[in-house]
Amino acid sequence: MGFFRQQEERMAVRLLAWQYQRLKIALPSEDELETRAVALVDEAHRIARERGRNVLSIMKELVGDLRKK
Repeated sequence: MGFFRQQEERMAVRLLAWQYQRLKIALPSEDELETRAVALVDEAHRIARERGRNVLSIMKELVGDLRKK
């Protein structure tokens, strides 16, 4: 795995943890959080390829969508 991909996943973990804390929802286990972060980054990359947008903005949008679920 490349350096940038690792950084994106670490950032996604922080974004997810922040979102859970902000919504006062119990944090899942570290393994579950990392799994969700990997899925989030994968989805952001897929959308970026289709739409030609910035991965970071897409990740923020996807984390915001978690709030609605």
